[in-house]
Amino acid sequence: MSKAAIGRKLGLHQATVRKLVNARCADDVVAKSLQRAHVVDPYVGYLHRRWNEGVKNAAQLCREIQQLGYPGGELAVPRHLRRYRTGRGHAPTVGPKPLSIREVTSWIMTHPEHLRDEDADKLHRPRERDAELDRLTGHVRKFAAMMTGRHGDRLEDGMADAEQDTLVPLASFARNLRRDLNAVRNGLTLPYSSGAVEGNVNRLKMLKRQMFGRAGLDLLRKRVPLAR
Repeated sequence: MSKAAIGRKLGLHQATVRKLVNARCADDVVAKSLQRAHVVDPYVGYLHRRWNEGVKNAAQLCREIQQLGYPGGELAVPRHLRRYRTGRGHAPTVGPKPLSIREVTSWIMTHPEHLRDEDADKLHRPRERDAELDRLTGHVRKFAAMMTGRHGDRLEDGMADAEQDTLVPLASFARNLRRDLNAVRNGLTLPYSSGAVEGNVNRLKMLKRQMFGRAGLDLLRKRVPLAR
């Protein structure tokens, strides 16, 4: 049976069948669908405002946001506005995009001197509203200063402050450091690093993966000294 015949039996459009047949896996189809669904997101505020002003022509709205830099096709715009044609008709006003966990985590983990003024201001606002987030940011930056400046002499005070805080995960982290306190203190004080050893281990793992199912130990012994 041909692809078109299969499509007619399933009630699917030929383009849909072609998309499914040519996809390498199901994730490709899902990823493309999500990409199309979110391509309108940066322009939702503008679309909702124009919709509430009485502009209901999706083609016209698409042309307007294309002038603002919209990179998608025309179908995504009516697909987004369809809910307001069949629903209550009034598009909700879109407020500022909420901060994501990934963004806030990135700002906390970045050295304050390397943080852009705009991002520092965005982090300052939730720190003002949430005392626990503010304390967590302070603890993270203290430990970061120990690691980058090799201040192992500050470790005891840092752990004590974390253990006394009401943030349970942070206190648990500090208590676990005490299980191997000497090693942690030496790691924050001495100039030695296991990076070279770990780099060689990763290199060996890469060589093994490249040869998996293709060759044996004899070839691996010859490749290891040559892969530098």
